[in-house]
This record gives sequence, structure tokens and C-alpha cells, in this order.
Amino acid sequence: MTPSTTKSSENPGAPDLSPLEIGVSTELKGQPPKPNPPTPKTHTAASATILLMASALLSGLLGLVRIKYINSLFGAGPEQDAYRAAFALPDLLAYFLIGGAASISLITILNRYRETGLGKQPDDADADHALSVILSTMLVVLGIGVLFAEIFAPQYVWLANKGFRDDALRSSLCTSMTRIILPAQIFFFIGSAMGSRLQVRKIFIYQAFAPLLYNGGIIVGAFLFHRWLGVTSLAVGVFGGMFLGYGLLNTIGAFRTGLRYRFIVGFKDPAFLEWLKLSLPLMIGVSLVMFDRQFLNYFASTREGGITLIGNAKDLFNAPFNVIGPAAGAASLPFFASLYQQKREYDFSASVGRAVSRLFAVGMIVSAWMIALAPWLMDLFRGGKFHHADAAATTHLFILLSITLAIWAVQGIYARAFYAASDTRTPAIIGTTVTVLSIPIYWALFNGFNLTGLAIASDVGILAQTAALAILLHKKRLVSLAHIEYGELTRAFAASLIALAAAYELAHHLPPVTTHPGDILIIAAGSTAWAIAAVAVLLLAKSTLPAQILRRNKK
Repeated sequence: MTPSTTKSSENPGAPDLSPLEIGVSTELKGQPPKPNPPTPKTHTAASATILLMASALLSGLLGLVRIKYINSLFGAGPEQDAYRAAFALPDLLAYFLIGGAASISLITILNRYRETGLGKQPDDADADHALSVILSTMLVVLGIGVLFAEIFAPQYVWLANKGFRDDALRSSLCTSMTRIILPAQIFFFIGSAMGSRLQVRKIFIYQAFAPLLYNGGIIVGAFLFHRWLGVTSLAVGVFGGMFLGYGLLNTIGAFRTGLRYRFIVGFKDPAFLEWLKLSLPLMIGVSLVMFDRQFLNYFASTREGGITLIGNAKDLFNAPFNVIGPAAGAASLPFFASLYQQKREYDFSASVGRAVSRLFAVGMIVSAWMIALAPWLMDLFRGGKFHHADAAATTHLFILLSITLAIWAVQGIYARAFYAASDTRTPAIIGTTVTVLSIPIYWALFNGFNLTGLAIASDVGILAQTAALAILLHKKRLVSLAHIEYGELTRAFAASLIALAAAYELAHHLPPVTTHPGDILIIAAGSTAWAIAAVAVLLLAKSTLPAQILRRNKK
């Protein structure tokens, strides 16, 4: 492979060398270098974003099939409430023990070693040692955490779901499914650590397929076992999907790049200590991105079916959000980190500002589509035990959440700008502060407006967190607010308003429908009106957004 010292930042898709080289084990010293096996094609920031967006789109479509199937089997009732609540403890465990630290911290460290040329071994021996120590040591920690979580799962379910305390069915189901899902976090961590090696090399193909296998695992689990296991079949599917989609797939990819992994537990190893120092703020700091769902579940559990309704609205909101948000964020982190480690401060700020502007512009336009066609989009998930009233209630919540699609999307970019600059402390402090201050807002709005109040509280919270990240990045002279393309955002806002009006008016002037084929026809007609109006306004306003999107698609 080409040495990292010759890698040009103008050609980020060029081959990489070992990105992390920290201390060599005695067993690896003196060994002749292994020839590197063929590896998948590397990507530029643009091609990586397109690949991950395509993956997110396919995964989102599969996720919609999953939601439809689960709704038809279990409806908005106690069983699905229990299933959705069963993710709370596993997610919390992973968040505090590894969170995003597994990939975010490793990617940041690996890029620093690559760009500064600190490595000593051209055959990746140092990198393999560091990855082995970090992964092995944290597997021990995570294993102990999973064990304690299994023991105290009933107490957590009682504490985290106010409405389950006097509901033996939901409490029992939730506890049993929590215990099935908990060990799956081990495979998620393995996949995150292995995936960091791939992402540093600009290899995203494995990450692209992981969510497809995960969603597929849940669907297959429900299809094969729901007659015997009931709603617990979904938890079995989660476990299988996590093992195959994240743990196994990314591990295969990492070994294909020549990884030589050995189980080494080393709490005092320099590589582990360096990773821990960078990751600790992510582990102990809280974020509304994580705790939003916890707050929603706690209050919504007081109404049977409440967790399912607000959860459906969130999941359906996440389908388009995952196409434009996390995909762009995951693809951008290695490139932001590369610019920062090369001390190209202006290019770093400009790149983040440009990414935020484009993502916010796209988010506003997509949000317009979601709001205009929400009734027919949500009606597609009606059927089986999920009735018209359930779909209507979900529609209302979905519209409220859709207003902040663009804000949720750019929050991830701003957070990754801090991570790329090796600053995990500031976003942790911001997240913790905003989360604590949000608790009385969720409480007050829920008591005043029920589930509607929870959706509004979610919007208010993410707005506060994103604004705080942007302002502090500016004050720390990392990302200037002057690099936001305000003219482009104004043109996109105008396009989104006109596109929303065009789609809404056309959809509401068509004859009412009562079938899913009818829903699809109205969605298709409204989407056509939305697209034509949005593109026309952007072109007439001389926006650069259409050309930028087309140029990326050609790369």
C-alpha cells in the first residue's frame, strides 16, 4: 500500500497505510510482513456518502416493511409496547460503556497516526496490537456490564417505564426481551471496533450492508417464530440481526484487510489508555439524541399503546432521516479528522460549514414532502391489528417530528466536527446540560398535551442541542458561522415551502381513498408535484444544490 506520508488530502480515496501504530507486541516484532490481501474499493467523501445513503435508503425501506409487519401482528398494544421498551436498557448500557466511542474515538486516533506519520511498522503490526488491546479489554468490561444488566433488568424496567409498574404483562414481556437483546450489544461493539479499521481506509461497503442484515434478521425472526414465541420472536430476530449484520460482517471485512487480531487484555496498555482518555467523555456524558427515546418511553408508557404510537412516529421519521443524516455524518468523520490533523483549519471549517449547509437544505426540502403527504404515508402502515385510529394518531405525531428533520441531521455533523478535532469533552458537556434542562420540558408538555407534548418537547430539545454545538464550535474557532451558506439556505427554504404547498394541494384535491393502492397513487402524484416545484424554484433562484447533487452522483 502507498505510505500514509504520501497520501494527498486532495485525493482522499487513495490507498491507505496502517493508520494506528502504537507500541509493538514482542510476538509481532521480527515477523516478516504479510502481503496485504485484496481489499474492497476505497471511497472519497462524496462516494462514501452516496454509498451509505443508498444503504440507508434500502435499509429504510426494509425497516418500513419491518414496521408494517410488526404493526399488523401486534398492533398498538401491550406486546409491542413491551418490545419497544426492551431496547432501553441495552441501548443505555452500550451508550455508557461504549456509545459512539468505539468507532468515533478509534477513527480519530487512527487518522491522527496516519496523517502525522507516527507509526513505526509498515506492516500494520502496531495498529493490530492497539485494536486487539482496545477490543479485548472492552469486551471484558462490556461482558461484566451485560451480566449485571441481566440481573437487574426487572428493576430497570420498573424504573424506566412509569406505566409498567402496575402492568404485569408489559413488565414481564419487557424484562424477558430485554435479557435476550442485552448480549447483542457485544456484537455491536465488535462490529464498531472492526468497522473503524475499515472506515479509516475509506472502506464503507461492509457498513453499508450491516443495517440491511439487521433489519432482515428482525423480519425473519418474526416470520419464523411468532406463532411459537409471540412478540419475543422479535427479540430473537434482533439478536440474530446484530450478530450477522454488525459483528460477523464487519469482522470478516477487517480480516480481509489483513488484520491480525489477538485477545490481549491490557488496562494499562498505552493504546488502551489513549483510547480511554478520548472516549471517557462520550461514556459519562449524556446526550439528548440518546435520552430523547428514554424520556418518550417513560411518559408514553402511562398510556397503553403510547410507546408504540410515539415509537412508530419516531421510526417513520427516522426512515428519511437515516438516509440524509447518519450516512453523511459517518462518511464525513474520517475526512474532517484528516483535514484537522493536517492543520488545515480554514479547509476544516469550510468543509463542515458546507456539509451543514447542504444537509440542512436537503433536510428542509425532504421535511416538506413528509409533512405534505403524512396522512397517506402513515395509512400505508394500517392493517391487521394496527387500525385506522392508530394510523391517524401516528400521523399527527409524525408531522410534529418532521418539522425538525434538518436540525436532527446537522446535529450529527456538528458533533463530529468536535470529534474530528479530538474534543469529546465539549459535546459531552453540552449534551448533558441540554438533557438535564429538557426533563422539566418533557414533563410539562406531556402533562399539558399528552403524546403531542412529547413530540414538541423532542423538537425543542434537539433545537437547543444543535444551536449550542454550532455556537461553541464558532467560539472555539473551529467552525465559523460565516462558512454557513445562508443564501443557499434561503433558496432551499423557499423551495421547501412552495413544494409543500404544491404536494399538499394536489393530494387534497384528489378523490379520497381507502385502500393502500390508492394511498400509493396519491403519494406518487404528490411526490411528483413536490419534486417539480422544488427543482423549479431552486433552478429559478439559481441554487447550486441541484448541480452539487448531480456532480456527487457522477463521482
